[in-house]
Amino acid sequence: METADFMPSEAVTAGIRKDIETYEAVRASAVRQVRWRAPLFVGLVLVFVVLVAWLFNKVADPNEQWFSTPHVFLYVIGFAASILLYFQAMKPATRLQQSFRETLLPIIFGFITDMRYQHGGRPNSFDRLPREAVGPFNRQSFDDVVSGRYEEFPFELYEAELREGSGKGSSTAFKGVIVAFEAIDPFPGILVATRRTNAVVGFFRGMFASKMQDLSSGVPELDAAYEFRTDNIEAARPLVTGRLAQALKWLGETWPDDPARVALNGSDGFLLLPQTKNFFELPAISVPLDYTRHVAPMIADMGAMLATAALVRKIGAKDEIG
Repeated sequence: METADFMPSEAVTAGIRKDIETYEAVRASAVRQVRWRAPLFVGLVLVFVVLVAWLFNKVADPNEQWFSTPHVFLYVIGFAASILLYFQAMKPATRLQQSFRETLLPIIFGFITDMRYQHGGRPNSFDRLPREAVGPFNRQSFDDVVSGRYEEFPFELYEAELREGSGKGSSTAFKGVIVAFEAIDPFPGILVATRRTNAVVGFFRGMFASKMQDLSSGVPELDAAYEFRTDNIEAARPLVTGRLAQALKWLGETWPDDPARVALNGSDGFLLLPQTKNFFELPAISVPLDYTRHVAPMIADMGAMLATAALVRKIGAKDEIG
């Protein structure tokens, strides 16, 4: 797969560049507005705090001027108010950036049929994702969600962070991109290929998930990196020793940092790509948006992930597909 395969036509590129020019004019105006709003809002709070503190000094003990209990409370309240007003001052820039994402992303991803975009919503396919593919978690958050049709199959792609626990003791079950797609042929049950865990975790998981059975691919390097688990071992075995093993070997070359995961659940397929990078992140509002630096890599990333999902969805096909 070459990056050029996923780039839009010259006409679409020209439209994107024109939209960027429009955005740049509005962005420059928003930056100018923020430059005076933020210092003004925060400065007014500081002036108020100093004035009230000076008035407190009139009634405070001479040894406690500027540091009495009322002074301390005033400083804390002033600090909190400064933070609140700073974000209030930044709202025009934040709103502009998000509104531009909602306008530009459907244009950027013009190769996707019936493309739909939302920010922060719960993806429709998430509840069908086998929990065995990510492990236990009690908190989830979603960023950008893109759905549509690619090469005639429907998909939903979203950035997700799944965490177990709370506070500093929490751990990350999964952080990255999940691509949900329609399988060519439904798998009669659940089949997951996940990163291999240590023996202790595997022992306790086995105690509480007895319906899932382990099997191996017969490829030593894959079995060292992956655990294959299913509730239909007879249907899963030919996939795990065949196309799934081939797909994972290919994924190991294209996604080398953290092993990609694959899950099948009936007619739903899932490709999980661990990643800390924000794939659809636009630069800060103070940075001019550039097509080559900021937009083109986004298009290439999206095209590559969907092309990978298109290959993975062929795992369960009954007929030989080239």
